[in-house]
Amino acid sequence: MHTVAELKDIATQVRRDIVRMVHAVQSGHPGGSLGCTEFLTALYFNIMKHNSSNFSMDGVGEDVFFLSNGHISPVFYSVLARAGYFDIKELSTFRRIDSRLQGHPTTHEHLPGVRVASGSLGQGMSVAIGAALSKKLNKDDRFVFSLHGDGELDEGQNWEAIMFAAHHKVDNLISTIDYNGQQIDGPTNKIMGLESLKEKFLAFNWEVMEMDGNDMQAVVDGLNKAKSLTGNGKPVCILMKTIMGNGIDFMMGNHEWHGIAPNNEQLAKALAQLPETIGDY
Repeated sequence: MHTVAELKDIATQVRRDIVRMVHAVQSGHPGGSLGCTEFLTALYFNIMKHNSSNFSMDGVGEDVFFLSNGHISPVFYSVLARAGYFDIKELSTFRRIDSRLQGHPTTHEHLPGVRVASGSLGQGMSVAIGAALSKKLNKDDRFVFSLHGDGELDEGQNWEAIMFAAHHKVDNLISTIDYNGQQIDGPTNKIMGLESLKEKFLAFNWEVMEMDGNDMQAVVDGLNKAKSLTGNGKPVCILMKTIMGNGIDFMMGNHEWHGIAPNNEQLAKALAQLPETIGDY
């Protein structure tokens, strides 16, 4: 268990990893990764019961996590490495030929910590529900966590899954929506309006809560609250307000940073705003 101050230091280092990784290959998705840094840091270093030293695909007796919006792989890889799933030096292989750290997570690479290939948007909810039902059938009392982009909810498969989870009372599932209001082509309210997500999930008979995804204390408190809402016959949805590109002033709130890499000058500016805390890879 880490303190909030320690989690903040880890998150700062993770942000350094993100921008350095995408800059090195001039490819990747920094915006959403930076916005979800607090969430994944808190999840892996404070909230989940998991075993990074003896990873197994089935995750029996552990909490498991599924990243549905797989394009934010830089933050996922950084957190997994920092949490001990693999050597942090491997982050330098991000998106390179024959690397286990592909642009979107894959399972055939056998990277510890990755239980599903993701990046084909809209599928993660279905996978998470299947894992949660498996735990119920096996009388495994641990939780299943998942993360989804708000723009990803344009995909219809999500809504079938959301309906299914409520009908089958999948109440060991905690699904978080990265509610940053941005997607690759622009603001979500201009591409395909989502409002109001809270009322929609409530209408689908989910427990729904909201939290500030860029305030570490709020994230820790919010995830603990979500755990307290499980076991009551309903799946749990967290609407997590974040800022795309959070932590780097010239990237914040700008959908253009969804999938472009910083140049040399921009990398230097970004790193100047992110003091090294626990060591670069």
